[in-house]
Amino acid sequence: MAKVNGETLDIMIEQTDQPTFKDYVTLAKMGIVRANLITVFAGYVIAASYLTDDVLLYLWQTKLTLLWTLLGSGLVIAGSCYLNNYIDRDIDYKMERTMGRPSVTGKMDGQRILALGLGILATGTVLLLIVNHVAAVFGLIGSFVYVVIYTMWLKRTHTINTVVGGISGAVPPIIGFAAVTPTLHIDAWILFLIMFVWQPPHFLALAMRRTEEYRAAGIPMLPVVNGFAITKRQIVWWIAVLLPSSLLLAHYGIIYVLVMAVLGGYWLYMGLQGLKIKEEQAEIKWASKMFFFSLFYFTAWIVTVVLVSL
Repeated sequence: MAKVNGETLDIMIEQTDQPTFKDYVTLAKMGIVRANLITVFAGYVIAASYLTDDVLLYLWQTKLTLLWTLLGSGLVIAGSCYLNNYIDRDIDYKMERTMGRPSVTGKMDGQRILALGLGILATGTVLLLIVNHVAAVFGLIGSFVYVVIYTMWLKRTHTINTVVGGISGAVPPIIGFAAVTPTLHIDAWILFLIMFVWQPPHFLALAMRRTEEYRAAGIPMLPVVNGFAITKRQIVWWIAVLLPSSLLLAHYGIIYVLVMAVLGGYWLYMGLQGLKIKEEQAEIKWASKMFFFSLFYFTAWIVTVVLVSL
């Protein structure tokens, strides 16, 4: 058995077990890495569309730059996730979805996780420096916000953690854009804005689904501190801001405008419907629908913005 902050964990620690490849992958949070690399690629494609009419040919001609950009970004994100796991060892055991991580079970000791996190982050930064210094700087900005501002500070102290933490999740498309042209076009910042505004309704819906886990871990997520009613209003407000924000790229054509207007309008309609729900289990069910639709929205947005840029 093990103790964290004086509390006994009902988890057997087998320090003699050697970490498996799956353990290393788990600490990298590959779901987060993959999702962010998609937006890095989107930023790269959109930036390329301003340099040439044949984007596919450009992607082929700059395949090494694209490779270093994706690999460097992926390593920066993975390294940051390792550091997040290292820092959160004292609370992850309290949450069902995180209590099985190698950082919690003792399969991998803290010092190894810390060393690997710093090493992976440094390697990713070097690869982004090979591309250019602007991409590397934004990679470090995203990492700093996620590890220091979000994980070490706001996640444990304030309900605004979801909003501020969204900065790190909005940086990847800028990294991709900067890899093509360090002189960032206004569209790079619009991509940042869309990704930033998309995240609060996505993560607040998740927080509603996991409220009791966050409560047990002492994490002051908005539904834990202020309840479901305020959280639902916040979700609706953020979606209401996202709808016009996504249309700032209206110059990408009528197909883009129609897709984003329909998606944003329907998501907003779903949100408004949730304001009428008062029973807790029904609210959680609504939050699940909102969460999964946010993933559909994200996927559809990326696919649409990439296709209209080719």
